[in-house]
Parts: sequence; structure tokens; C-alpha cells
Amino acid sequence: MRMRKKPWAQEELNACPFFTDAPEKFINTWHERFAKHQPLHVELGCGKGGFISRIAVQNPEINYIAIDIKDAVLGLAVRKTIAAYEEAQKKPENVWIAAQEITVIKNMLGENDTVDRIYINFCNPWPRTAHWKRRLTHPRQLEQYKIFMPHGEIHFKTDDDELFAASMGYFKESGFETVYLTNDLHQSGYEHNIMTEHEIMYMQEGKKINFTIQKI
Repeated sequence: MRMRKKPWAQEELNACPFFTDAPEKFINTWHERFAKHQPLHVELGCGKGGFISRIAVQNPEINYIAIDIKDAVLGLAVRKTIAAYEEAQKKPENVWIAAQEITVIKNMLGENDTVDRIYINFCNPWPRTAHWKRRLTHPRQLEQYKIFMPHGEIHFKTDDDELFAASMGYFKESGFETVYLTNDLHQSGYEHNIMTEHEIMYMQEGKKINFTIQKI
């Protein structure tokens, strides 16, 4: 379902001190954008912010960048993140939210940005063969990630079995090693899962969630 435009979103995004719609100007200097120099994790496709708003608050010893492209979802992500930090009585010093087309993420993250982990949660499966190169797990994308993550992990979740099977092949082709794999995340005993909005919906529908940790 397509999200309706949020008339308030752009104004609130412009007023947010941890949001940027020009992330390319920070390329190779992202570590300097945070209050502390510490490990950097990136969420690709943050959607409404259910994931980033929780994980960033829970892990102040890690810096986070959450990326999406539409102002409607980014506005909601900013609202959720602000609310989460206010509830925890903390300052949002370890999080940035950025408007960026992920297929050209190399325009905003460079080799000096040194990302330690990437989260890809329920990305568009692009089922048509002609569109496979747009998948966030496609080798064309994985090679881009290596520019700023020469060593690190990708945490990937999806309810789409075909995308997951294809992605396992993509990871192997690009030289990644499987650290963890399950086809039923919620019954796997994995203790560090943080659910997204889509994940909660799929769980209520009885869908099983595929999850893997891939290391380069």
C-alpha cells in the first residue's frame, strides 16, 4: 500500500538536528557527526522508524545511520526516534536519519566511514527478473557496501522465501560467510531480535521470518 504524503513532514524534517537530505556532503566524515567516535551501524530502508528508534536508544555505545528516501516515512521515523529518546530521557547523540537513494549509497558513505554492521529489514523483493539488480542484497549492491564496510556483518530479514533463497546465493557469490541462518526467526531462540512494523504485522498473520547474519 502506498503511503499518503504527509504535509507536515518536510517542515519537521528540516527542523530535526539529526536529519539530513544532503548526506553526500558528509561522505568520509560520518564519524565526526556524532558526539562520540564509536562503532557505526547502518539501517538500509528504515521505513517508519520502528527499528531504528528502539535499537539506537538501547545501544548508546553504537552510532547509527538510518536511511530511506520518502519524506513521508522519514517524517514518521524522526517522530518515533524523538519520542523514544524523550521517553528514555536521553539525547539523540548517536543517531542520524538520512534521505538517500540506496542504490547509489556510495555517494554518501566512503571508505573512511568504516561501517561495522548493515541492517536490511524487509526490503522490496523486486520479484520481476528485470528488476533483480535493484534488490538491496544483489551483488551489485553488496560490492558497493564493501567500499565502506570492508569487514563487518549484514543482518538481513525478510518474509519473502524466494528473495531469501536468492540472497543466500548473492552473499556467497560476493564472498560473504554465513554466521547465522534461520527460516523461522521467532521460533529460533535468537535473543537479539528487534521487530519492525512489518515484522509485527507478518507475525500476526502467522508468516515465518527468514533471517541471516552474513560476514565479510
